[in-house]
Amino acid sequence: MNISDPGRRRTIVKVLLALIIVAALIAAVRFFDVQQILRDALAWISGLGPLGPVIFVGLYILACVFLLPGAILTLGAGAVFGFVQGAVAASVGATLGATCAFLVGRYLARDWVARRIAGNDRFRAVDEAVAREGWKIVFLTRLSPAFPFNILNYAFGLTKVRLKHYFFASWVGMIPGMFMYVYIGSLAGDLAGLGAGNNERSLGEWIMYGVGLAATVVVTVFITRLAREALNKRIPTQGPQS
Repeated sequence: MNISDPGRRRTIVKVLLALIIVAALIAAVRFFDVQQILRDALAWISGLGPLGPVIFVGLYILACVFLLPGAILTLGAGAVFGFVQGAVAASVGATLGATCAFLVGRYLARDWVARRIAGNDRFRAVDEAVAREGWKIVFLTRLSPAFPFNILNYAFGLTKVRLKHYFFASWVGMIPGMFMYVYIGSLAGDLAGLGAGNNERSLGEWIMYGVGLAATVVVTVFITRLAREALNKRIPTQGPQS
């Protein structure tokens, strides 16, 4: 094997990086309580002051790349930072994380991702739909919870969608569901006295919180239903999912 060839060296480096990522993921899942680690990290971030959101974004990016559960972080953003700052931090973290995973899937771990989704009719249909309609499918799948967020990040790396289209469609498409999770997290944080603004609230304020939560859930469910109907028109119904 002639490793002096630049193309071959690049291939070897890509394979090694992919193996390291997969090995780290397997080790994290097998030997550690990942959810507890994320909760402990959020507790630590809550005491970092202005640096907290920056560290949170970095943690979210790592979670996306290593296929760790992002819902805990999104809820935690609301609990730790409050709704406004939490929504910004979660949106930035999730969008950058999804983009990093997309790039890893496209350039570093392409073969591993292809094997992971091989034979899955749902992802095959998504690939065919993206070839026809590009960013529209990215946007609709981000609105719909029917597609797993972390694997979808990597799967889109195998399609022909352009990076900038993927970035903006993912960012906008994730906003409704993310805002709902952050809002729920902020409400839980206030109830537990964890949020940034944890002063005692009046009954009227709690009623407004409840109304806001109900409205957020209703709007998110409505948008999700519209996205699912639109996807059903664009992606043919498949047989049993693998």
